[in-house]
Amino acid sequence: MAAPYAFCYSTVMRSESVQYRIVGRDAASIGRSIERGVVRGELEAGEAIPSVRALARELGVSPSTVASAYRDLRHRGILVSHDRSRTVVAHRSPLAVRLAPELPDDCVDLASGNPDPLLLPDLGPALAAVGPVHRLYGDEPSVEALLELGRTDLVDDGIPADHLAVVGGALDGIERILEVHCRVGDRIAVEDPCYVGSIDLIRTLGLHPVPVPIDDAGPQPDALEEALADGVQALLLVPRAQNPTGAALTPERAAQLRDLLADHPEVVVIEDDHASWVSGTHHQRVSSDRQHWAVVRSVAKSLGPDLRVALLSGDAATVTRVLGRQRLGTGWVSHLLQRLAATVWRDALRDGTLREAAATYASRRDAVIDALAVHGIEAHGRSGLNVWIPVAEEVPVVQGLAARGWGVQAGEPFRLQAPPAIRVTSAALAPSQAAAFARDLAEVLDHRLGTRRG
Repeated sequence: MAAPYAFCYSTVMRSESVQYRIVGRDAASIGRSIERGVVRGELEAGEAIPSVRALARELGVSPSTVASAYRDLRHRGILVSHDRSRTVVAHRSPLAVRLAPELPDDCVDLASGNPDPLLLPDLGPALAAVGPVHRLYGDEPSVEALLELGRTDLVDDGIPADHLAVVGGALDGIERILEVHCRVGDRIAVEDPCYVGSIDLIRTLGLHPVPVPIDDAGPQPDALEEALADGVQALLLVPRAQNPTGAALTPERAAQLRDLLADHPEVVVIEDDHASWVSGTHHQRVSSDRQHWAVVRSVAKSLGPDLRVALLSGDAATVTRVLGRQRLGTGWVSHLLQRLAATVWRDALRDGTLREAAATYASRRDAVIDALAVHGIEAHGRSGLNVWIPVAEEVPVVQGLAARGWGVQAGEPFRLQAPPAIRVTSAALAPSQAAAFARDLAEVLDHRLGTRRG
């Protein structure tokens, strides 16, 4: 048996070279060895691993064995291929240990993707109004007051609301839909770039994400047509406030997508409306009037992330299956949370909190984009809480901005095949700070990369 492969590497984050040994005689054991190194932190994000032929030669196995291990690790988001000969450890951490980016204490946090706490409704009066009423096993899973608000809201957007379920947040609803409609190995069309939680969820379920490039108006029709022709079992898209790019479907783009999907009635279409009322634009529907469809509308960005509540509307079979699957697990979403969400939602509609938040987020997005335009820097953000800024290289930009007191998110965790970019959470940036941020980013692009356009 050949000796296990060892390689040395060093980064700016380490003061000395570290050695990690990859071992294994088959694809599964080689993959486990690499993943173990990542989980333990002995293989760091961005570090190159050996080429297929080099590792095969050292381990005494066939190149196809190593290629199979690398392919599985890429599907699961542990490795990323930058070109034909260079594969590196992904910046997306393994699911069990994935945490929010660590920022220096003196950094302005533009990386978290959180709403501004000052724009969220006050929970105090609603908590007092809900009162301590116990619900028991066998009660209806959903609170009617929440369902009534949801029906009115969805119908106002032209979305059928004949069949509803309450789930524990947007990702919980998406997971349950995928579980009841898809099997291990199925291919799921997703926007590229896409929310990292959705990518991780799809891979964890044993499904394969199929990237569909997007622009400011949503998924590009030609790309979706190609994915549909190649055979996908489901499409997951964000109709507005797309994370990370801020894209939002236009009426024209939504109509194009509906026309394409009409030729593929077997495809399950899921819309993740995670920012809902504070996205700053109307919901342009794509998924209804199909055999299987669902819209998941979360309250997290609008009413508060700790309210783990979302409404799921869909065809009768999908909603029935989701409710059945829910009963086998959590059973129901806490009635206390549901009643609290309904109370906060109703009060926020009455006092204009949601309207004010949407307008404030829009002004902050526009301020960032306008300030960057002064320096000739391209940026995207038609809706939602984030701005997406293409760059030639992500790490130098993230590091350069951190040195100037700005914490931003590298785009790699969100990307499948899309080019490099950074995500800036504009929700946390006051308009008065936008000019300073844009100026510092322009300096980083000029001084760290030598050219603003790569």
